[in-house]
Amino acid sequence: MTRRSCPCGLPEAYEACCGRFHSGSAAAPTAEALMRSRYCAFVKGDAGYLLRTWHPRTRPGTLELDPGMKWTGLEILGTSGGTAFHSAGTVEFRASYRGGSLHERSRFERVDGAWVYVDGEFPA
Repeated sequence: MTRRSCPCGLPEAYEACCGRFHSGSAAAPTAEALMRSRYCAFVKGDAGYLLRTWHPRTRPGTLELDPGMKWTGLEILGTSGGTAFHSAGTVEFRASYRGGSLHERSRFERVDGAWVYVDGEFPA
């Protein structure tokens, strides 16, 4: 049996990569790691994780995920800030799904030391 890489695109197995963030046994150390884990949560249909990692000031009350949405890949286009030495950061990415792709520049901030998603814009 071959080990599958994490849906976020990194070569590690899901459990050693984004799975540890989803389970709560570890916290994403960078804005990019959080972005990758949030993409993976969309792939896995984990709305609870998405809500837990959303900034309280911009978090929706509920989140309904489309079970028919099939995410097919993630490409990180660029990052700014978002490391252990920053309190904010941005990650620009393209997330592909069956039938198209989503291009977003996401903003992240630290809340009580943990990275959270604030919001995003869609570059032209």
